[in-house]
Amino acid sequence: MSKKLKVMSLLFFLAAVMAAPLLAQDTPNAARTSLFRVSLIVGAAIITLSVAAGAFCQAKAISSACDGISRNPGGAPTIRFLLIFGLVLIETLVIYALLITIIILMVQWGKYT
Repeated sequence: MSKKLKVMSLLFFLAAVMAAPLLAQDTPNAARTSLFRVSLIVGAAIITLSVAAGAFCQAKAISSACDGISRNPGGAPTIRFLLIFGLVLIETLVIYALLITIIILMVQWGKYT
């Protein structure tokens, strides 16, 4: 079994275990609750994936910038500027994902039905 498959199966198992309490609840207004459950899962997935991708990209950018500065110390100001600009764009993407997640979670599901 490959390492990637082991990690994916572990993540799937953990997601199933964490979602079990949500699926075990029984409420009289099932339509609104099921939509709310889906919104919770989608919101959690959006923020989790964006934070993980943002952290990976920031680590890669910092590593590459440090490597570039060590190879060419004369280009340090240019590399530093591009590094900070790239980190700002990556962090902005994560903040947008957080904003989308907050919007998804704060919608009053079923109010207009």
